[in-house]
Amino acid sequence: MEAVQQFAVNGGRVLGICNGFQILCEAGLLPGALIRNRSLQFRCEHVFLKTITTESPFTCRIPADKLLRLPIAHGEGCYFADEQTLARLSANDQILWRYVNAQGQVTETANPNGSLDNIAGICNEARNVAGLMPHPERASESILGCADGRLVFESLIHTLLQTTAKTGAPARELVAAA
Repeated sequence: MEAVQQFAVNGGRVLGICNGFQILCEAGLLPGALIRNRSLQFRCEHVFLKTITTESPFTCRIPADKLLRLPIAHGEGCYFADEQTLARLSANDQILWRYVNAQGQVTETANPNGSLDNIAGICNEARNVAGLMPHPERASESILGCADGRLVFESLIHTLLQTTAKTGAPARELVAAA
């Protein structure tokens, strides 16, 4: 984890999915924590996400009106943070995704795990570290039933290509996954 932390401090992009999101919070790379689901049950289903900001390397290619349908599979996916942290995340535009219903509305029933403010994913203040509980990698090909998750990776690839063109740094030196 020390190598990932140093990588992030040096500006490398880090994406934590599901347990990776938990690890990034526990390592202090993202604020808050992931705790037991409100239902105290493991949840394995598809959910809808609304992208809250496209101002990140992880969301820049997601159309503003596009709802993402992604699978979840977790027992400890409830995002929790104190009121000050939640206010800071909101003020700094660090909330990347929220759980919504099929109409794009933030509702309690759309929230599969009890996450505060229906938060499904966030980024750090520098915008180079992100975590999300749903699994975009499990929804990245039509043969899997949905390719919405591909937009997360297309956003990251787009950003990496732009950075590579500007700096000449190899793309492999710019991203890590947790």
